[in-house]
Amino acid sequence: MDEIVTKVPISASISQYLSQHSYGSIALLVDENTEKHCLPIISGIASYSLIRIKSGEQNKNLSTCEQIWQAMTDLHMDRQSLLINLGGGVIGDMGGFCAATYKRGIDFINIPTTLLSMVDASVGGKLGIDFGSFKNHIGLFQSPEAVLVDAVFLKTLPERELFSGYAEVIKHALITSQSDWKRVQEFSLSNPSWPTLLQRSIDIKSAVVAKDWKEQGLRKTLNFGHTIGHAIESHFLEDQQVSVLHGEAVVAGIICELYLSSEKHGFSASDFKTIEDYMLKIYGKIAINENNHSTIAQVATQDKKNEKGEIRGVLLKEIGTPIIDSVITTEEIVKALQYYNTLNI
Repeated sequence: MDEIVTKVPISASISQYLSQHSYGSIALLVDENTEKHCLPIISGIASYSLIRIKSGEQNKNLSTCEQIWQAMTDLHMDRQSLLINLGGGVIGDMGGFCAATYKRGIDFINIPTTLLSMVDASVGGKLGIDFGSFKNHIGLFQSPEAVLVDAVFLKTLPERELFSGYAEVIKHALITSQSDWKRVQEFSLSNPSWPTLLQRSIDIKSAVVAKDWKEQGLRKTLNFGHTIGHAIESHFLEDQQVSVLHGEAVVAGIICELYLSSEKHGFSASDFKTIEDYMLKIYGKIAINENNHSTIAQVATQDKKNEKGEIRGVLLKEIGTPIIDSVITTEEIVKALQYYNTLNI
């Protein structure tokens, strides 16, 4: 599998890939946003069918999978077919899941169109859908044949979506090294030069995944910020009145888990303050009602990393030194959320 930031326009990358493979039929999975803003950017596919779904995490479910499988069936796609996923994390996760399970598996490639999917969701072969309020509760591991990354798609995104993806860039830096964290701090979001940053973040995740494909050890480090972050995100998926993006929830989760890192593992108070100030300046703070803290903590009891009835998270001893399988209690999560609520912006 190739996971690359393309050095040629995306259409040329697609043409090159297709010239090296022979497929009986090709389908392109889009939502209303990527059909409007991203599909016009690409060419290089002589003949294909469009499969359209509705955008949004709320549609990343079995019902939408049934629509995709039905469309693939109606198109008479066989096991020599290709599904191209053009979109963000929802498209990549769900499209890959549907391709990997259709007729016991057909080829698929990802063309990520959001920063979040470029540096995280499209890399590493995790596929799946949400089940009820639990994120990515149903899924499997299967790599795409290729991931073709072109920063041109970032021009189609609103600022809030860009910042959501940038949260994963921050996470990759914090679990890797002081130098990567410094590189992030020096990066200009007002005048960004994306290709180098994208490639570095993809390289970090790819190197981890290559050493631990099935997430038995090292790969768990990529979940830093996500134990509490996913619980926050899942909670707000149930609240139709409040919109919280994945990256925004992860940032809150990082702050909460750094708080626990300082309490349990002596994480540097000065580093904690620097990271916290940096993220609050970009993201602000999610308004989390104190009455919901225990509910959010209970959601974390369903986290996929849990073992033997214990919540297992990733905490930091210092920047670049993650500690996997750290046991976190619901009481500690509540305490961390209470700390988060005290922050001033």
